Amino acid sequence: MSKIFVVSKKQLRQWAITLLVILGALGTAWYWGYSEPRTASSPTPAQGEARTIHIVTGEFKSTGPDGKEIEAYRWDPGTIHVQRGELIRLSLYGVNGASHPFIIDGLNIKGEVKKGKETVVFFQTDTPGTYRIVCLSHPDIAHKGPMVGYIVVDA
Repeated sequence: MSKIFVVSKKQLRQWAITLLVILGALGTAWYWGYSEPRTASSPTPAQGEARTIHIVTGEFKSTGPDGKEIEAYRWDPGTIHVQRGELIRLSLYGVNGASHPFIIDGLNIKGEVKKGKETVVFFQTDTPGTYRIVCLSHPDIAHKGPMVGYIVVDA
């Protein structure tokens, strides 16, 4: 027995918009987060020179089966790796959402990312581990999150 699915123009538009938003977020994340890979023979930054890592705010939207709009915010990329003792210049850029106040657990860093603006924080740690970047406006599903990213400090 065959099944026939009927898709309305409204559903097609919603799927197309969702796909465009996702592709836009991925393209933006690639643009802001891309840097030339460092090889073993590449020079390391001089003492006091920071390596810049870019993160953007992203948003996913969809419509649930009940017709209600669903949104979720995220940091993109969601996980970054740094070396122990490395000086990092973390550039956070607001693409989606008006404001994202944040903390970085364990590094005593807090700030706010606003749409269309860059927020820069510097850090350096000698303690290996995983540190969470948490948006205080979107900490869980009930608040259109969780908007949590991870900084992994390798030994």
